[in-house]
Order: sequence, then C-alpha cells, then structure tokens
Amino acid sequence: MAADTPVRPPEESYDAWAAETGPAHRPRGGRGTAALFRRLIGIREEILDRESAERARYTWYGAIVLNTALLGGASMAMAISTIREGTPVAVAVVVGVVWAWIVLALDSWLVSSTHGYTGGRAVRMLVPRLFLSVVLGLTIAEPLLFQIFDREIRQEMAVTRERDLADFRGSLTACNPLDGKDTTSRAECGDFHLTVKGAPASIKEDIADNTAAVARLDQQIKSYNDTLDKKLATERRECAKDRWIWRGNGWDTTETCERARADTSAYKQTSKVAEYEVKRAELVAKGNVLSEQLINTGTAYRTDVKKAIDAKVAEREKSQQHDGLLLRADALSTVAWSDGFALFMMFLLHAVLLLVDAMPVLAKLMSGPSEYDRRLGERREANKRIHLEDQDVQRQVAAIDHEVRRYAAEVWAEEDKARLGHARYKARAEHARMVREELDSRTARLLGE
Repeated sequence: MAADTPVRPPEESYDAWAAETGPAHRPRGGRGTAALFRRLIGIREEILDRESAERARYTWYGAIVLNTALLGGASMAMAISTIREGTPVAVAVVVGVVWAWIVLALDSWLVSSTHGYTGGRAVRMLVPRLFLSVVLGLTIAEPLLFQIFDREIRQEMAVTRERDLADFRGSLTACNPLDGKDTTSRAECGDFHLTVKGAPASIKEDIADNTAAVARLDQQIKSYNDTLDKKLATERRECAKDRWIWRGNGWDTTETCERARADTSAYKQTSKVAEYEVKRAELVAKGNVLSEQLINTGTAYRTDVKKAIDAKVAEREKSQQHDGLLLRADALSTVAWSDGFALFMMFLLHAVLLLVDAMPVLAKLMSGPSEYDRRLGERREANKRIHLEDQDVQRQVAAIDHEVRRYAAEVWAEEDKARLGHARYKARAEHARMVREELDSRTARLLGE
C-alpha cells in the first residue's frame, strides 16, 4: 500500500466527499437571486437548509454587502469625474465598476471569514475586520461628501482663488514698483521679481551720480567765491579813500592796497573756477537730458511692468482652473469649521456614511452568532477531528507499509545471501574438480614416460 494514499480527503474537500458518499441531498434554496446574495457572503446552502428560518437573514445580509459595493462604485465614479474634469462618462463608469468589485471582494471576505465563530472568538475576529471596514468606508464617504457640499465647496474655492490672486498681484506690485525702485534687498520679494527691459533704475543712478558731481562743483565754486569775496573785501577796505596817502603832487593808494589788488588778481588768474563753471553747465545739461530720458523711459517701463504683472496673474489664474482633491478637501474643511451647524452636518454625514459602509461587519457584530454559525462551527470542528483521524490513519498505514518494506528487504537479503553462498560453493567445487583433473593428467603423463 502506498504511503501517500489518503484514507479520506483533506479537510477542505471533506464536505464534497461526504456529500458524494452519503445519501443524496439537494439544497432547497440554492438557486435564484436570494441564493446569489447569500453566496456573496460565503453561505453554504447545505448547512443553511437545516436552519431555513435564517435564510432571509442571510439573504438581506448579502444584499447589504452588495449595496455597499454599489455605493462605493458610485462614489469612486463621482470622485473621478470631480478630480479630473472632462473625464469621459465611460471611463468613470469603468473605474466605478472596478472599484465596486474591489469593495465587494473585500466586504465578502470580511464577512465570510467570520462565519462559524461564536463567543469571544467571534468578537476577536470581528474587531480588526471592523477597523478595516471603517478605513474602507472613509474612501467611500469622502467623494460623497464632496458632492453633498459641492455648491459650498465651489463658492469657498472661488473666494479663496480671488483672495489668492489679489495677494499675488499685491506682492508683484510691491516687489516691482512702477518707478523702477530696486527691491532685491527685500527678503519677501525673492519669488516675486520680474525681468522687465528698460528699467529706469540705471538712469536714476546716473542722475544721482550727476547730481552729486554738480553738488561737488557747487561746493568748490562756493568756496572760491567765498575766498574771492574775502579778498575783495580786504581790497575795498585797504583802498578806501580814507586810507589814501599824499604822495608827490597828490593823493595815492598805499602799498597795502596795491598788494591786496595784486593778491586778488593773482587768485582770479590761478583759480579754476571758470573750468568748474563750464563743467557744471555741462553736468546740468546732462542732468536735464537724463531727466527727460527718465520720464520717457518711466512711462514705457510702467506699461511693461503692468503687462508683466497681468500676465503672471493670468498664468496663476489659469493654473487654478482645475479642482484637485486636496483643494476640495481644504475647502470642505474651511466650510465646516466656519459655521457650527455646517460642522455638525459634516460630522453627522460622516458618521452616517461610515455606518453604512461598515454595515456588513456591524450587522454581523450586532446580530451575534446564529444557529448557522454554530452548525458551521460544529462542522468545522468535525472536519478538523476527521482530518486529524485521517492523518493518524495515514501515519499508521505509512508505518505498516514501512514495516512491510523492511521485512521484504530482510527476506530479499537472506535470499541473496543464500544465492551468493551457493554460487561460492559451486565455484569452489568446480575449482577443485579442475585441480584434480589437472593433477590426474600430469600423473598420467609422468607414468607414461
């Protein structure tokens, strides 16, 4: 007998084996829509037939699982249409169907994996599954909330966009003044600088340098004039008529007066005031040209800056046309926390949607174990015992088979020993016969000679 041949099938196929070897039994409720609902949650009709009173309970239980999946599919389809505007309806429907199938598969596993457990073990099985169902419900509830508060969300997003655009325009205007003032030293303007040709800042720097040069020349000319005024005052004082002296045949100026006049004339000749005045006139003319250039350039620059700011604002406004998931979530949060009643409604809808999404597991948790669970548990325990017995029988059969093979090996070994001994005896006898014949032949030859 082969050691790997089972006496009975393993646990997972024992029920089918028992149905084949036992009396014919046909489930009374194994067809129709109701049976399909029950099949979604892993109900075994051959066991439920023994507790037919619970058939309606598990039928509606399966309907709850299916409704949750349909709700999840519709929620995902709406989410795709909301997040990606312009999505074709067919694409949204396909995504919704796929997501509904995923939710259905998860909920079916969550529910079917709890059948047959009672008491504290059932609670330990349901609590982690309840947590998973709540997490799954959050992914279903949010898109529905976005649709329920769609008008408020859009209004809040529009206000937020207008506020953002106004702040953005204000920052651009402050960091790019129309007069061309340099704002590179301001830390808050790091991301708001615009590159506009014809900025009057360089012209203003030239005007400032020209004005400073004129001021220096004015200071030098003033210093010259002050010194010259002092020398002229000294000359007028020393050459006044009350200081004349009688010399020769008439009144004449003194030597001090002549020296004052000579000093004044020498100062006029050696000073560079004439050059300063010519250079100052040139600088004043250059300043007038720069001022006129600044006026002309400033007008064009202001127009270009306004256009650049308008272009940046338009670009930012265009980037805000699409409603992302995070933007809608932020808008929903703002709407909820801006008003107490809105916050209450959001939490209430969240709770309702989460309860609906978690209803498959909650229904199992609230309804408690049923006769079907008890019978399934008994069947599972019976299958386990039978499987253990089958394993024990298989071990015994394997041990017997091993003993038989060992005994056969021993018998075969004894037979082989006997055969080998007989062959060895024949070989020795043949060798002895050949030796005797050889000795006889040699003896005969010796005697004949």
